[in-house]
Amino acid sequence: MSNNPPRIRMTGLQRRSQLIDVGRGLFAARGLDGTTIEEIAACAGVSKPVIYEHFGSKEGLYTQVVDHEFRLLLDAINAALTEEAKPRVLVERAALALLTYIEDRTEGFRILMRDAPPSQPEGAFSTLLSHVTARVEHILSDEFSRRGLSGEDGAMYAQMLVGMVAMTGQWWQDSRQPDKHTVAAHLVNLAWNGLTGLKRDPELMSEG
Repeated sequence: MSNNPPRIRMTGLQRRSQLIDVGRGLFAARGLDGTTIEEIAACAGVSKPVIYEHFGSKEGLYTQVVDHEFRLLLDAINAALTEEAKPRVLVERAALALLTYIEDRTEGFRILMRDAPPSQPEGAFSTLLSHVTARVEHILSDEFSRRGLSGEDGAMYAQMLVGMVAMTGQWWQDSRQPDKHTVAAHLVNLAWNGLTGLKRDPELMSEG
């Protein structure tokens, strides 16, 4: 008598979702090249042809994992930047959106930082930052014009601001100290007040 548990039958969508979840964990730990189709199949409890049927190849599965995580993070940041609020609060919310994604979906973030999928040869995270920078540029250009500054400088400052938040997020991925709200407050403290105007104990305006 077999001791193996009965295999649970799944719909096509359920199986596809399961394979994406399994792939996410393996790709996050080992990368695209370090993961084999045999490992994915074994972890999912399926045969290799099932994976080929749904995704065509290991690279096809990897692309689907990256695209899913890319969309989740971009949507979260876009939502933070779309709400009506002062530019400083929008930056706070965008920084928190990134840190929250890193906190909740660490595997997804590790994948976005790793091998570029065929659909985004320049790199998924670089592509995402380009999208976000364009949004931030628009916000900063309006703010600069309102203050009598050169609106064209918004593009340069958007690169600086998004780059600072992104690099801090990569560092926080491993440290997780201090908590994300404190990190976001310090990010905006530097961005808005500059080194000569730093406050000792910054707070988020959006959570006051």
